Amino acid sequence: MRILFLNYEFPPLGGGASPASFALAKHYVAQDHSVDVVTMGYKGLAQHEVIAGIDIFRVPSLRSQKEMCRIYEMASFVVSAIWFLRKRMKNVHYDVCHAHFIVPTGIVALWAKKKYKLPYILTAHGSDVPGYNPDRFTISHRFLQPILRAVCANAKAIVAPSHFLRELILKSIRGVENKLSVIPNGIDPDQFVPKQKKNIIVSTGRLLPRKGFQYLSKAVSGEDIGYEVHICGDGPMMRELRSMAELSKTKIIFHGWLHNDSDEYKNLLGSAAIYCLCSLRENSSVALLEAMSTGCAVVTTNVSGCAETIGDAGVTVPPQDAAALKVALAELINNSRLREVFQQKTRSRAIKYFDWNTIANMYEQLLTNTKSHTAR
Repeated sequence: MRILFLNYEFPPLGGGASPASFALAKHYVAQDHSVDVVTMGYKGLAQHEVIAGIDIFRVPSLRSQKEMCRIYEMASFVVSAIWFLRKRMKNVHYDVCHAHFIVPTGIVALWAKKKYKLPYILTAHGSDVPGYNPDRFTISHRFLQPILRAVCANAKAIVAPSHFLRELILKSIRGVENKLSVIPNGIDPDQFVPKQKKNIIVSTGRLLPRKGFQYLSKAVSGEDIGYEVHICGDGPMMRELRSMAELSKTKIIFHGWLHNDSDEYKNLLGSAAIYCLCSLRENSSVALLEAMSTGCAVVTTNVSGCAETIGDAGVTVPPQDAAALKVALAELINNSRLREVFQQKTRSRAIKYFDWNTIANMYEQLLTNTKSHTAR
């Protein structure tokens, strides 16, 4: 198949959906499919390049930050992507389109279907679903409700990477029950491997209030716990978190935005004894899967997609509860046997349930069915 692969966030831009979509595109290529990615341009990035057999086209955009994207920047991608595809699709035939994010990317997929009868499947990732990000997109989602419905109504299939996100979609977008399935994000266990464990706690992600880094800081600040805390990521809370770290008796180190494919990131995660994800709301966290694959003992929240992903292989606590988090971390730090048990369980669970080879095959079947049904 020749696949048009749309995602406004593709490495090195964006959060967890970015590396997830890259990994999926690589698996499509490995199965002898041709993949053209259309994504956002960004300063310093090539307009066109081939990586791992994937043709990547970056269209002009107003994006100003790697880790964050604003509504008007998303809109600039939609306009540029349609302009680019209007020219390209005069001469290039695609069999099917895989669009990531209902909005903004799904708008481009909907246009391609109306203009060229190109069938598409959607993968939702969280911020594109009403109710997932009330701190950022509540107002815009209200205005975009008709577009959300139209994009979903015209999709051949919709994928939610978690049951939590599936329920959110069903609450806000009617009539999609029969086309909505759950396929989790995946991980390559050969790329994220355990290393010699050190007294390190790692936490990663966009530095937003709902990610809960402030509660991790509070949980470790009162005394020196004998571990270093390493935070990888960037965002609007950086200054506040640095100020909190200055008062902490436990050393807190900020690495800024690290590409998840970098040796620095993989080595840090691989050597961490404990990984902490304190998020109030997650879909199918790629960062959590990376930590599981590297054999970290995990402490995460007991809500949304976090609990789904970790299952019984880690420790869960209520969100926004620094006291409960402190107790959970102390238990793992002070009980080496328990810590080792969870380190083994996380790695085993990642391999058993989230290996990209299995996940990609499920997606490939969806695409094949979409192409076949359209051809009839």
